Amino acid sequence: MAAFVFFRYAQTPELPQWAVSSADLATLSVYMGVSFGSLHWMSNLIADFSAINRLPYLFSVIFKGLFLLLGATTLAYITQFLNMWAIENHMATLRQMLTAHVLYTPSFQALLVYLVVVRISLAFIEQVSLLVGPRVLINIGMGKYHKPRYEQRLFLYLDMVSSTTHAETLGDYRFSRLIQDSFSLLTETVTRNEAEIYRYIGDAVLIHWPLDEGIVQDRCINIYFEFSQQLNWQRQYFEEHYGFVPKFKAAAHCGQVVAAVVGVNKQEISFFSDVLNTLARLQDQCNPLGQRMLLSGNLVNRLENQSSHYQLHDLGQIQLKGKQHTTQVFGVSPKGR
Repeated sequence: MAAFVFFRYAQTPELPQWAVSSADLATLSVYMGVSFGSLHWMSNLIADFSAINRLPYLFSVIFKGLFLLLGATTLAYITQFLNMWAIENHMATLRQMLTAHVLYTPSFQALLVYLVVVRISLAFIEQVSLLVGPRVLINIGMGKYHKPRYEQRLFLYLDMVSSTTHAETLGDYRFSRLIQDSFSLLTETVTRNEAEIYRYIGDAVLIHWPLDEGIVQDRCINIYFEFSQQLNWQRQYFEEHYGFVPKFKAAAHCGQVVAAVVGVNKQEISFFSDVLNTLARLQDQCNPLGQRMLLSGNLVNRLENQSSHYQLHDLGQIQLKGKQHTTQVFGVSPKGR
């Protein structure tokens, strides 16, 4: 909006009738910026917390563009109404500020069309970022991983307990809806702990951080227990629709990986390392060891204050499947439980 005001008036001595000096144009840019910024925010809010969220992406993109257009039209009619009210009450100053000089000029009408096009474009980019992840989209666009590079990463692997039994009981369609409902609850805690979804693998999900970020304030542990709490809070919903509340097991491990962009027509950032193989083997030990969540000794040694909010249980050196050397393994439980 500030750019519109600048290009509309900066190159000409012409000013709005109510403006005493060019400094008053700040009022116009703030007014328009707040108005259209609020419309942008409201369109996102409605789309994210309504049935639109479950519709195809095209509907969401079109809705956001139409919402901005209808909102701007409504704003123009409200302004016209206030202008007539100012005329009737002989309020010359207000009348000058609300004249069609600003809202009904060809340049402003062109701006509305421009804003709708930009809004639709932004909505499309937002939907693409949901598919591949915002950080992945930015990194691919900047070419960060077009050449393989070494990084220190922390991975968390979440997997549904007894998924095969649930799939046979519910059938493919209802089981897929169960996965959708479960992982939709994961979104908030992933965002809150500044993590990123690496990949969905059927009834499992792989989450990751740069190592230094994942160990901050026990983020890699928080996600699992917060997610479990979210599932428990929705107990009534899951029992009504599926007859049970899904449970998950988890494992976390860290180490050096090689990150690189793979693919041509469909690109993604992939990680190559024995860390992921070790993580999968570690997660397989949850049931034999009777634990909900397992951590590798390598990760525990890096945690801040040795996980002050959780109780760590040293389970000793475990021989993981396919590994020549043993791995130190820790169980996790919230303190006070």
